[in-house]
Amino acid sequence: MPNTALAAALFPNSLPTPEELEARYPARNLPEGARVTRFAPSPTGFLHIGSLYTAFVNQLTARVTGGVFFLRVEDTDKKREVEGGVGSLLKSLAAFGIVPDEGQAMGAETGAYGPYTQSRRRDIYQAFAKDLLLRGLAYPCFCTEDELSDLREEQEHEGAVQKGYWGKWARCRDLPADEAIRRAANGEAWVLRLRSSGVADKRIAFTDEVRGKIEMPENMLDAVLLKTDGVPTYHFAHAVDDHLMRTTHVIRSEEWLASVPLHLQLFSACGFKAPKYAHISALMKQEDGNKRKLSKRKDPEAAVSWFTRQGYPSYAVLEYLMCLISSQFEDWRRANPAALHEAFPFTLKKMSASGALFDPVKLIDVSKGVIAPMPGAELAARAGDWAREFDRQLADILAARPGYLAQILAIDRDGAKKPRKDISRYGEVREYASYFFDELFTPELPLPDSVTNADAAAILGEYDYSAEDGKDAWFGRIRDLAVRLGYAAAPREYKETPAAFKGHVGDVSAVIRAAVTGRLNTPDLWSICRVLGEERVRARIALAAARLV
Repeated sequence: MPNTALAAALFPNSLPTPEELEARYPARNLPEGARVTRFAPSPTGFLHIGSLYTAFVNQLTARVTGGVFFLRVEDTDKKREVEGGVGSLLKSLAAFGIVPDEGQAMGAETGAYGPYTQSRRRDIYQAFAKDLLLRGLAYPCFCTEDELSDLREEQEHEGAVQKGYWGKWARCRDLPADEAIRRAANGEAWVLRLRSSGVADKRIAFTDEVRGKIEMPENMLDAVLLKTDGVPTYHFAHAVDDHLMRTTHVIRSEEWLASVPLHLQLFSACGFKAPKYAHISALMKQEDGNKRKLSKRKDPEAAVSWFTRQGYPSYAVLEYLMCLISSQFEDWRRANPAALHEAFPFTLKKMSASGALFDPVKLIDVSKGVIAPMPGAELAARAGDWAREFDRQLADILAARPGYLAQILAIDRDGAKKPRKDISRYGEVREYASYFFDELFTPELPLPDSVTNADAAAILGEYDYSAEDGKDAWFGRIRDLAVRLGYAAAPREYKETPAAFKGHVGDVSAVIRAAVTGRLNTPDLWSICRVLGEERVRARIALAAARLV
């Protein structure tokens, strides 16, 4: 090959050949139609909800086809890397059920197509870069930053149809090999560029798995493949890695759509079969009547860690994301209330090409639906785990009374056909259950509009609570008290002749409820009193009565 001497000068170290690498990473033995997908984050330590969304779609695509989902760490840009960033990302993903079949996991790598960290694949990239150079499809470029800046100014002045390194502005494209060897030997910094085959005004067409057929201008830029330190650019590493790891579908954010012409050109130049692409829309937020992308600078909910701190169950977040992924999911969920969302017949072609609107109200509703059927003991355990990390005071209070929170949360939950949907996240358990704990209870006395302070004082002064009463006997006492004090024994009776009564038995029980809990709206009052115990119920009623005197 004519570039043998140049390749030897630029790549003096021993490298594997493309043929050896193809043998090292053979085609996967998977069922017909199985898809191989990947999530490839940078180790910045910050996991955006949009990234979780993308990873989830990749995992779903692999799962429903019996394929493989792997995780690759793209750490070639060391300026953006955060210490411990990989571990933080993996922990966040795992907390939301995103666990790869291959690749990076907590503390280890699994799979036969690694390394799954780009910084450990340097020789692989250089092997293919050298091959492109040998075949005349790449060349070294010695242009400095100042020269590149001058080039851009020239293009601005001349009104070039495309800005960048191409055509007559690609000054090193035809540099003689002996001159390139001499300049490299003299220590001049160089990058390796693709010798683009793109033609002005020519267009390419491809089918996006989400957006359908797309036409775009062909890539004309002589893009950088290797930077001055020998590290590949994202674009080149993407082509090499996704080929050797046998990725069948690249599912990523729509911001990468503009890169497809270059990526397809790279696959072609390297002699690789290109994967299929699916570009999914960004998550949007409604603001002042307009939609905009969720921003990690403006929106706390853009960080996945926010959902964890708030106490949203990870499964609830995924259920909500399923609603954004497919407009058919909610109908399917109603027909399959007990099924795992993994059973939903997901397909990329049914995803919307327009931006999905992140709706916090909808998230709350979905999360309530996930929490409501949890048995009290399970919800108490989950809330306790959350409190130990995010609410130390509550955790200490719960630790002092093991099993108590489970009793509280079992009310109107365990065995109920339609459990209450009062809790949307673990962070609400403190407020929900605060009146059960003397340390958190605020002795307020909200009264129904129809009850005066004097009437409330009479009710509390005469009410006699006994923990020995079953539910019927307990309510019988309240009903008898209501009748003695001039209240109707039933709401229906009061409705028929309101002038004959002060109110009805519900008003009387509301006063007792307010005295015991400080609230007018709670779960079953008899059950609450049983959990609180007779001594505390009597003490709270006496305290409330004293405030009315």
